[in-house]
Amino acid sequence: MEYEALQGVIWTKGTFWVTVAVLIFLAFFGGKIIRAIIGMLDQRSNAIQHALDEAARLRTEAEAMLRDAEARRAAAIEQAKDMLDLAAREAERLAAELLADAQAAARRREKMAQERIAAAEAAAVTEVRNAAVSLAVKVTQTVLAETVDAAHDETLIDQAISDLPRTLRKQAA
Repeated sequence: MEYEALQGVIWTKGTFWVTVAVLIFLAFFGGKIIRAIIGMLDQRSNAIQHALDEAARLRTEAEAMLRDAEARRAAAIEQAKDMLDLAAREAERLAAELLADAQAAARRREKMAQERIAAAEAAAVTEVRNAAVSLAVKVTQTVLAETVDAAHDETLIDQAISDLPRTLRKQAA
């Protein structure tokens, strides 16, 4: 099968005139079409360049934010270390204070116990003295009842009465 447009005189065929019409159309409007296509491509290129510039700016900002975040992180870590050191020192101080308080409390309790022991000793001595005095009084009563009679009693009373002014002067002085 052969293509008919290539047979015979070429300008008598419709294909020839379509080709001529397309070439005339392109001669008149081709520059405008090419300029429009180039303009669209330039706009697209500008948009891409703008997007690249924006991406570069955002990347720079992100890197700055990363550096800032790393600096804040390092500062926070340092602050946490300082806080831990401070807490350790405070714990040591508190432990020493509690130990001193406990030792002071133990000394106070020991002193109170010694005071109680001394009071108990004094009470025991007083009780023993009272018992001895009571026993001495009973023995004296018994001895006097057995040895002193009514006549001797009168002599002792008279002697005590005569010594009374002298004894009172001694006590007053």
